[in-house]
Amino acid sequence: MSQINTDQQPVDSLGFMQGGGEMGAMMRAYNWETHPLGSPAHWPQSLKANIRLLLHAEFPMFIWWSKNLYDFHNDPYTPALGNKHPTALGKAASEIWSEIWADIGGIVEQVMGGGQSFYAENLLLYLERKGFPEETYWTFSYSPAFDDQGQVAGVFCACTEVTNTILGQRRLATLKDIADAMAHIQTQEQVCQSASQVLSENQQDLPFSQIYLLTGNGRQAQRMGWSGTIGAQVPTVISLEKDQAATDAWPLWQVQETKRQVLLEDLTLYIGGSATNDHQGTSTSVALVPIFRPGHDQILGFFVAAVSPRLEFDTDYQNFFGLLAGQIATSIASVQAREEMARQQEELVNLFEQAPVAICIMLGENYVVELANPGICELWGKKPEDVMGKPVLEALPEVRDQGIKELLDSVYTTGVPYVNTELPIKLMRNGQLETLYANFVYQPMRDRLGQITGVIAVATSVNEQVAARQEIETMNTELRAINADLDNFVYSASHDLKAPISNIEGLMETLVEHLPPQTQQLDIVQRVLSLMQASVGRFKRAVSDLTEVAKIQRGAEEDVASLRLAEVVQDVQLDFERDLQNTGAQVETHFDEGTTIRFSAKNARSIIYNLFSNALKYRSPDRTPEIRINAHATPDFVVLSVADNGLGIPAEDQDKVFSMFKRLHDHVEGTGIGLYIVKRIVENAGGKIELESELGKGSTFTVYFKR
Repeated sequence: MSQINTDQQPVDSLGFMQGGGEMGAMMRAYNWETHPLGSPAHWPQSLKANIRLLLHAEFPMFIWWSKNLYDFHNDPYTPALGNKHPTALGKAASEIWSEIWADIGGIVEQVMGGGQSFYAENLLLYLERKGFPEETYWTFSYSPAFDDQGQVAGVFCACTEVTNTILGQRRLATLKDIADAMAHIQTQEQVCQSASQVLSENQQDLPFSQIYLLTGNGRQAQRMGWSGTIGAQVPTVISLEKDQAATDAWPLWQVQETKRQVLLEDLTLYIGGSATNDHQGTSTSVALVPIFRPGHDQILGFFVAAVSPRLEFDTDYQNFFGLLAGQIATSIASVQAREEMARQQEELVNLFEQAPVAICIMLGENYVVELANPGICELWGKKPEDVMGKPVLEALPEVRDQGIKELLDSVYTTGVPYVNTELPIKLMRNGQLETLYANFVYQPMRDRLGQITGVIAVATSVNEQVAARQEIETMNTELRAINADLDNFVYSASHDLKAPISNIEGLMETLVEHLPPQTQQLDIVQRVLSLMQASVGRFKRAVSDLTEVAKIQRGAEEDVASLRLAEVVQDVQLDFERDLQNTGAQVETHFDEGTTIRFSAKNARSIIYNLFSNALKYRSPDRTPEIRINAHATPDFVVLSVADNGLGIPAEDQDKVFSMFKRLHDHVEGTGIGLYIVKRIVENAGGKIELESELGKGSTFTVYFKR
């Protein structure tokens, strides 16, 4: 205990102790009369001078005076004493620092005996100033302190503690070594094992450690790496469910629940009496540190780190464990990213391999083939090993003079994709040049900075399509020639048949004129004459229809003009005025604005005439005929519909009504060619005609006139 001076001492005898903060006050209040050094009034002037010096210094200093090395120190030195303060004042150095006297006592004796100074830098000393042997580092000098006669009477020391610096450098080196060890790691297991190997070299900070990673279901953690003599202990797999967690295993569930570092201060609850380390003594506590996915609060695993019994578990120590967990997390995330990239790359390659189109990736200005899927190899007639890693013009020298290089250069320099269809290209296949046709795209390939690094080619072979189209074109040419011949034949036949029919009709009239009246009155004669006249009439109508068909086939549209459908319908309706009156038919019309068409006048009239005629001709005997005619305009067509409530047409026969000479009702006269003519007129003009009909309810014909 410090001795308090209860007797008033002369102020001038303590003048050298003035100032100095807390320690100056303690020195002045100390009862030196009872101390072996006696009253300060009798102290050597050299001692007083040294005390005055250290009390006013801002650097940690102390003096050990006399052969017993009694302690005097200043305020900056008190942190070094820890719990030895304030009792250290006036106490013998060997008593104050008994735990390290074996290390420094000999040095002090040399200074006292020979007057030689001593200097140490970053010296390790285990000080018991906080209740345990603490690992500390010091840079200091011991110098002889002289009395008034010039004899060595003590030791003067200026010192600084560099523990934080040494620990920081050591821990930073560990972090750097882990980072360096991760450069070529490929798996998460290797991350944990390599990190543990590095940590095993720093047992001063980590007597032992373990790394656990979450399993696939996230309900358990599996040990993937460890360091230290007992790092392999504790279960390999630990449950993270509180009610299922083993009592002798790390309570990792607490870390997962709180997402914070957990300190366990009694290791005997988890690993019994084996928590020892020969180099560092007994580890009494361990930190459970969460390993977070970088940038997220998602836990990847846990870092179990034993706390050194020689160090205080202060903020720097805790942060060191956090940095280690972060370094491990970064390495794991990097591996996961590489694994994901490799997986995506594999999927991409598989996609390319299985793609139904030909794909090729060419890199650099020489267009070196980086990837060629089976489709492109089949198109080229090459094996993958014949083209991979080679410039495309070297792999396919036959295309050098076919403009391919120029196309690639254009895409590579401008960044503008190139698209072509049915491009003919000559390739060496099966030992000979073959002309192939392909649809393809040259697409510039860019890196993450947007710089063009190559060209992606996507191609589809269209050899079969081109061959089929060429064959169809040839067939169409032949069919057009045949159709022209048929059209000419129909046109000629329709004209050539008119004369024989007229002759037959004339002969019939002559025969009738020469038949005796009584003969003409015979029933059989009248019936035969009637049948002959009807046959001649049908023949004439058929020839007339054939003539009309021939005109349509030959594209006779000399009278194309601008027509208002409402006027054409009104004109046709006048032709059926008597039929409308006889049948009582009701006609309803509606025409929107813009229902004017550019069309052949006679063909337009023929279309409407046929549709109007059919609506009356095939009316139902069970109800009054109704005809509804509407027209409206769309962006592409003027649409005309003619609807009736007549007999209707069975669904299975609706496709047949537009065939030549096809009649579905025989109770009225007709040749079955009218709707065929309508369809040909409309389609020849770029339009179409559609039918909707229901048997017994009526039909609707819709004509689309091309605008």
